[in-house]
Amino acid sequence: MKVVDVGSGSPLVLVPGIQGRWEWMKPAVDALAAKCRVITFSLADEPSCGGAFDESTGFECYIRQIDDAMNAAGIQTATVCGVSYGGLIAAAFAVRHPERVSSLVLVSAIPPTWMPDARARFFLRAPRLLMPLFMVNSLRMYREIAAAAGSWSGAMREARRQAVTVLTNMSSPVRMARRATMLGGLSLEREIGETNVPTLVITGEPALDRVVPVDTTREYVSMWPHAEHVTLERTGHLGLITRAGEFARIVSSFVERTSAGQTRGLKPARYETTDEIARRAGASAPANNRRRIV
Repeated sequence: MKVVDVGSGSPLVLVPGIQGRWEWMKPAVDALAAKCRVITFSLADEPSCGGAFDESTGFECYIRQIDDAMNAAGIQTATVCGVSYGGLIAAAFAVRHPERVSSLVLVSAIPPTWMPDARARFFLRAPRLLMPLFMVNSLRMYREIAAAAGSWSGAMREARRQAVTVLTNMSSPVRMARRATMLGGLSLEREIGETNVPTLVITGEPALDRVVPVDTTREYVSMWPHAEHVTLERTGHLGLITRAGEFARIVSSFVERTSAGQTRGLKPARYETTDEIARRAGASAPANNRRRIV
C-alpha cells in the first residue's frame, strides 16, 4: 500500500472522503505537516493506492487500512482524522482498535445513521452515465468557495485550483457509488456509540455545507457527551481545503493536547513535501517547490 508520510511531531492519520483520493486533501496535508506528522493514503480500492480490497468484506477493508498504514509507518498510537465518508471509517477504527487511537477528529463526517438523500439516490442509479451531471451539480459549492476566499477573484483562483486537482486525480463514479451502497448492510450505531476516546468534531457553517448537513455530523456530539465541537467559519464541506491553515491550527492544537507525553511514532525533523513524493512517483511537481526542509 502506498502511504504518504510527511511532517514531524505527533502522528496524525488522515482518511479521505468518498471520492477516495488523498490528493484532493493536499492543502490540508501540507498545512498539517508543518505542525505534526501526517500519514495518509487513498482508499484501498483506488488503483493508485496499491492496497488490498475484498468486495466480500467491503467497508471493513477501509478500517483495516488504517491499521496497515500505522504499522507501515511504525506507529503504535495516533490521532485518527476522518473526512466526510472517511469520518465514519475513522470512528469505526476507534471502536475496533481503541488502544491505537490517542484521539479522534471527525471533519464534516457522516454518522452511522447516515442514509443517501434523494439527490444521492438519483446519482446512484447510474453513476457513470450521470457523472457529467454530477460535475455540473457540483457548481453549487461555489458559494462556499467564495465565502472562504473573501473575494470574487480569490474564489475564481480557488475554484480553478480545485478543478485542476479533480481533473488530474480523477475519481471513479462507480467506486464512489459502491462505497455509498456498501453502508446499507452495516449496523455500526450501537458499536460506535460505545466509543470513548477524546474526540473533536469539526463542521462548517450550516448554510454553507451542501454535502453533509451540519446537524447530521453533530449527531456525534449528541452520541458522545465527551466530544468537542468546533465550527470552521466561512466554510462548509471544503474547509480543510479552502481554509487549510486555520483547519491545521485547530486540529494540531487538539492533537498536541491529547497526545501530550506520547513519544511513539515521532519522526526526525527533515521530511519530504507532498510535491516531492509526487515527483518521486513520476508525477509532475511545481518548479518552485522549496518548502519546509527543516
